[in-house]
Amino acid sequence: MSSIPDYMTVKHRECDDTFAEAESAVAKNNWSLAKEKWQLFTTDLDLHFEAEETILFPQFEKATGIIAGPTQVMRSEHEQMRVLVQGLNKALSENKKDEFLGLSDTLMVLMQQHNMKEEMMLYPMSQQHIPMELDILKQLKEHCEAVLN
Repeated sequence: MSSIPDYMTVKHRECDDTFAEAESAVAKNNWSLAKEKWQLFTTDLDLHFEAEETILFPQFEKATGIIAGPTQVMRSEHEQMRVLVQGLNKALSENKKDEFLGLSDTLMVLMQQHNMKEEMMLYPMSQQHIPMELDILKQLKEHCEAVLN
């Protein structure tokens, strides 16, 4: 993965896959597997949001001078997703299948729309505008690996 769009898109897919595994486990009433997969998903999601909000977005804003633009929208959508995750956490902790699945459908739609905006617009713009000497990709990878280790 030699570019911001490539690396961050792979991270999106990893989150999506774990999310789908958790959702499938809930649908089958396999609560222990659901909780295990959900914990992995929320950890990855938090890590991804943190990498964007503390590394990528500030560098994009600095490089472009665009502050009240795509990064502002992305941060707002992150907050919307965090609220949904809280509701999902509660539903999962109480083994409320229908509530979880209803909220998970909403979260999935929001994530898909959000990811498309980042993958088609923000990530390519970041790759184009952030100076190469900052090696933003290395910073993103180091952040993710440092937290996981």
